[in-house]
Amino acid sequence: MILEAVMLQVKQGMEEEYEDAFRQALVIISSTKGYISHELHRCLEVKGKYLLLINWETLEDHTVGFRQSNEYQDWKKLLHHFYDPFPTVEHFEKVRFS
Repeated sequence: MILEAVMLQVKQGMEEEYEDAFRQALVIISSTKGYISHELHRCLEVKGKYLLLINWETLEDHTVGFRQSNEYQDWKKLLHHFYDPFPTVEHFEKVRFS
């Protein structure tokens, strides 16, 4: 399993509109091959700051399967205009200790 982690800064005053758009976008992401689950967290200290965590089966499910799909274009239309600055997406794998 791969964890996609993104720190998002939503433009001032657009937080409620963003959360509504994100609810719509969930239909897109949750139907994507390899999607497992997600969490969206609102920062308590910084208005408009969010942490998005998405679990994927594989890195390629996100970077190729989703990002190169027609559905990703719909995701972009719904969400990308809210971000300033545009976020950096990073992927993580669990460290296993034996």
